[in-house]
Amino acid sequence: MIEKPLTPADVEFVTTLHGDDPVSFVVLMQPRGSKDRLLRAIDDIALGELEQAAQEGEEPEGKEALEPAERALTHSVAALEAAGSRARGHVVQRHPLEVLRGVVEETRADEVIVLTAPHFVEEFFHRDWASRARHKVGVPVLKLFAHAVDEDQPSAGG
Repeated sequence: MIEKPLTPADVEFVTTLHGDDPVSFVVLMQPRGSKDRLLRAIDDIALGELEQAAQEGEEPEGKEALEPAERALTHSVAALEAAGSRARGHVVQRHPLEVLRGVVEETRADEVIVLTAPHFVEEFFHRDWASRARHKVGVPVLKLFAHAVDEDQPSAGG
């Protein structure tokens, strides 16, 4: 599960986690939702990113976030394939944890990687994707912090 397009550093990190063993990825991305705007702003403030907190209202959400999420997903899948991994992806608009559980069952996944920015409020209350996924999927869930998105990469609206 990802929130933003994978950076080259993210791709290198996830594709080398298991050494030379071949790996494949099913990448899930959920477009931004307005219900999370306040939590994102609090996280921005906690990280000292006051300018970003002030701009949260300007970020595309809901249906407007779908196209940027699709671009970011396409970019991320292509980057994983360019690194030599098999990859496919889906933009998930509803019930992301149910979709994740279905993908784990369908593919018989060995593990789930949640690549995310820090979300202090959600993590404190164990409401972040990784904590919630641990109770749903039946395989180990590895939470990694994503690297900053480069200026020339497609945006996922956040």
